[in-house]
Amino acid sequence: MSTYLNVIVMLLLALAVVGGLYVTSRFTAVSADPIESAPFLSGWTPSEHALSRYHARYYPLTMLFLAFDVEMLFMYPWAVIVVASGFEAVAEMFVFLGVLMAGVVWAWREGALRWT
Repeated sequence: MSTYLNVIVMLLLALAVVGGLYVTSRFTAVSADPIESAPFLSGWTPSEHALSRYHARYYPLTMLFLAFDVEMLFMYPWAVIVVASGFEAVAEMFVFLGVLMAGVVWAWREGALRWT
């Protein structure tokens, strides 16, 4: 029975903490609707809505950034096992980097790296 009691006490404690944080934020909030009335850009008066859309030219650049981010995600564990695996691991990484480089060349050709 003590196992269930411990789970119930932890659940009640978690609910009390979440509820307390919610009530605290309600009482200390500057505005009832902060997205509509709070300025952004270092406190300047906003010239557009805070949830406005980005221009479509930023999306290919974002995808390019994510490709390189995922590349680093795969290269860290690869660096640990490359000694044990030998040449096969090096060859597989060069194939992976070749695929990523093909993506970079495609993005460059499509103009994703142009800022104007």
